Amino acid sequence: MSHFAPLHDSPYYAVIFTNRLSEDIFGYAEMADKMEKTAKEQPGYLGHESARDTAGFGITVSYWTDETAILAWKQVAEHLFAQKQGKAKWYDYYITRVARVERAYDGPENR
Repeated sequence: MSHFAPLHDSPYYAVIFTNRLSEDIFGYAEMADKMEKTAKEQPGYLGHESARDTAGFGITVSYWTDETAILAWKQVAEHLFAQKQGKAKWYDYYITRVARVERAYDGPENR
């Protein structure tokens, strides 16, 4: 089910993970579910949004209070294992971008 991450007071940070799945996705869905649950337990986690098309192109944006929280999440043991699996078999290609969110608003009435 798709959902929007809640809006938070700015500034905060977004980690934008854009990827293309490989043909070998055995275990991927289970790991993605586990990473979602694990991320929600991390200090500084604010929420996330994720989408994937039928060709395997996906984008997940996770939101964090600050860069310290992002760096801590990157070092969580379960996340390190998932990263290793992703590099070894699940992703043909990926890009990770980190951005500071200066302002955010929702709509259509707040446009």
